[in-house]
Amino acid sequence: MARNQKRIDHYRKRLKSLETERSPFIPLWRELSDYILGHRGRFLVTDGNKPKRNTKQHNNTAKMAARTLASGMMAGITSPARPWFQLGTLDPDLAEFGPAKIWLHDVEMKMREVFAQSNVYNQLHASYAELGTFGTAPMGVYFNRENIIRAKAYTAGSYMLATNGLDEVDTFFRKYRMTVGQVVKEFGKDNVSRSCLDNWNRGNTESWVNIIHCIEPNDDADMMSAKGTSMPYRSVYFEENQSEDKFLRVKGFEDFPIMAPRWDIAGDDIYATSCPGMDALGDNKALQLHEKRTSTAIDILVDPPKQAPIAMKNMISGSFLPGDLEFVPDTGNGIKSMYDFKPDLNAMASISARDEDRVNKAYYVDLFLMLANSDRRQITAREIEEKHEEKLLMLGPVLERLHNELLNPLIKRTFNLMMQAGVLPEPPSDLQDTALNVEYISVLAQAQKLTAINGLERLSTYAMNLAQVWPEARHKFDAMQSIDEYAQSVGVAPRVVKDDEAAEGAIAAERQQQQAAQMAELAPGMAQAAKSMADTDVESANALTRSMGLA
Repeated sequence: MARNQKRIDHYRKRLKSLETERSPFIPLWRELSDYILGHRGRFLVTDGNKPKRNTKQHNNTAKMAARTLASGMMAGITSPARPWFQLGTLDPDLAEFGPAKIWLHDVEMKMREVFAQSNVYNQLHASYAELGTFGTAPMGVYFNRENIIRAKAYTAGSYMLATNGLDEVDTFFRKYRMTVGQVVKEFGKDNVSRSCLDNWNRGNTESWVNIIHCIEPNDDADMMSAKGTSMPYRSVYFEENQSEDKFLRVKGFEDFPIMAPRWDIAGDDIYATSCPGMDALGDNKALQLHEKRTSTAIDILVDPPKQAPIAMKNMISGSFLPGDLEFVPDTGNGIKSMYDFKPDLNAMASISARDEDRVNKAYYVDLFLMLANSDRRQITAREIEEKHEEKLLMLGPVLERLHNELLNPLIKRTFNLMMQAGVLPEPPSDLQDTALNVEYISVLAQAQKLTAINGLERLSTYAMNLAQVWPEARHKFDAMQSIDEYAQSVGVAPRVVKDDEAAEGAIAAERQQQQAAQMAELAPGMAQAAKSMADTDVESANALTRSMGLA
């Protein structure tokens, strides 16, 4: 018990330090929640399972923009409806080996099936909404017996992070609530505290219990129990308010189960310091103020405050609010408007439209709506690049960070869990102990690397044109390799493109067929020639015999 107390004291001390490190971001996240995504953000452990009133949102442009960005990133980066990644190897020769390509493709198909059957896509959409508005969007991926994996997206204010020397997030702490019934069912009666067990025995199953969950690198293997000593990352659960310092659960992970993408960071910052929500916050706050004042102006214009002779007074004096009545000395004009108020509603609407446009631009609404509003079933990466090249250039660093901090860890984590569950096919011997790499082939990822495809197309056209004038130039262009490069860039299934060995075999077979056909065409002529020579009279004195004699 003393050892548990020492370890729990360590986690509590570190939790306090992480809360202090996070504290400067809490006011900013609160504003982003109040003005943009009122249903997100949990800044107190008691905030869960409670509706939040959006008293500061009079115009929902920013909220709709955040929704558009989340949906656009979902469709453009990790669409469930189309392949968005492919596996490969760092060895270029092995990457073109037929059995290796087919095994990698089969693994991709199984991984997509696992993603589709789990809740990953649902949680990815929630993470994109968090990422665009709050800048940081942790998501955990855990083993699930039914679907192999189960994901959970965490909202701003409910977690704390820390990074290692490479600025990679490797520590995740959070504080949350569970009911007594949930705690007992999740962790077992033997592991809960005495107070929790007493509530359970008395039937108070809906009482709340504060839980602390900590995941950090396992630097000191002796610090943990045997359940987590061999794991690179340790994970512990314990009740916040307990007297006996007892762990609910102690275990470990082979790899860090938390993907923590950040939109943009400055220097050694742990949490994101820039994102569309932060960029649009000032314009959005101005928009809410203009919307409120415009509504007030319209109220005054439609139902202005009025004045009446004091002789008509039969109640306490009114006010200057729309529709109210104020009593004044008798002027002989009866009841009339308090003042002549004629607001320029067009100018006010123009100011609001300007702010709305700024908010939409901060959230890349025009880019993502172009994908959604296309009048064609499929929009090509070329069209995206040609129409919105400057926006794609701005999204480039964000996509690169997403690949490194979200998608690469997600695919690696899923691959390892599938391998542990034994659902992956046996790899070819050539791929044993070979490092794999991931290539992203989503719409936006292809648009980012479209310049390479364009270069390949221009080179092939140039080579063909040059070969018409100078035939020897065709030997300079490797057409077979260009097909492999092009297919990999656009994400074509490997079964569609033959490997080099199969292509060479097909070429050899075709040449043999051509030779056989040529021999078949020449056969009648050769037979006739042979027959003519056989029928020739070589005994008589003719030109042939004379020629032979001379010879």
